[in-house]
Amino acid sequence: MPAERLHLVRHGEVHNPRRLLYGRLPHYRLSEDGRRMARAAAEYVEGLDRPVGSLHCSPLERTQESAEPFAEIFGLEPVIDERVIEPTNVFEGTRMSRSLRDPRNWWHLRNPSLPSWGEPYLSIAERMEDAMNSAWDEADGGDAVIVSHQAPIWITHLYVAGLRLRHDPRTRRCALSSVTSFERVGDVWREVGYAEPAAAGVDLGAV
Repeated sequence: MPAERLHLVRHGEVHNPRRLLYGRLPHYRLSEDGRRMARAAAEYVEGLDRPVGSLHCSPLERTQESAEPFAEIFGLEPVIDERVIEPTNVFEGTRMSRSLRDPRNWWHLRNPSLPSWGEPYLSIAERMEDAMNSAWDEADGGDAVIVSHQAPIWITHLYVAGLRLRHDPRTRRCALSSVTSFERVGDVWREVGYAEPAAAGVDLGAV
């Protein structure tokens, strides 16, 4: 039986004292505030009073940790899905403010529409849609939850809305531990809600 609604949940605040763009780097885990934020997101979904039948997350530590309160509340085992991982980025492991001042890096900014500094936006949108379709079809009724990252969630929002995928990352509406909700009618996805149950934290290091 397919799902009834699908929630894309962003991970909580990451412990990142060096303020690096962490991307897919290992060992970037939630801060103490981040754990509280992840709990708030899970409790928000619980408060919708809708059963949750499946739980997926990206393989990175911060998303697995953010999935833990969902697993506890809904009695589910998180399924790791590589398709909802953070996109690649050539600036990974650096401080963006410094990297962008170095003329040797300007070549990576030559095509913002693609973008030329990492995984193409269309590739991200397509793999996210594929993961969403799988989670939707495989759910045993109720809602599906996918814990992912800012860029994939925001690009999914743009893709579903039929908007151009090129954007300024500073304009993304995808706060830490936010919940962006979708429904699928036939083969067509539509966004039905957005919430910031843990509207706090320091949003540093996102791709």
